Amino acid sequence: MRTIGRIEEVSLIDLGFNNLDSKIDSGASTSALHAQNIRRIKEGDKSFVVFRLLDKSHPSYEDNDIKLPLYKIKRVKSSNGFTQKRYSIQTRMKLGKKIYRIEFTLTDRKDMKYPILLGTKFLKKKFLIDVSKKYLLSSQ
Repeated sequence: MRTIGRIEEVSLIDLGFNNLDSKIDSGASTSALHAQNIRRIKEGDKSFVVFRLLDKSHPSYEDNDIKLPLYKIKRVKSSNGFTQKRYSIQTRMKLGKKIYRIEFTLTDRKDMKYPILLGTKFLKKKFLIDVSKKYLLSSQ
């Protein structure tokens, strides 16, 4: 298993976003991605989710809609204790030198410090977390 810090840089390969800070959260089950204007659309028998990644205050923000196939609709209990329905997507993410397929739920994280949260469904059996460190894989 590889050791990661409590904060790591990731790149979202399919979405064209690089070097985004992510919080490693062993208390969260699912991974989450900061998105706004999230909506579901249907085209024939297929469902898609359309959203804007990040927000205008983020240096990597682009004023473009992203449209991806809807992977799942999930019920997620957030850190404030409320359960909410979230759309999820699958995409490729680069962490360190490796590329992983990952599922993200889309949610508004504008009040959170980090736009990406990596939860235990992604982390388990792959990583150990050293909470005293940051950017362990980013520096490789």
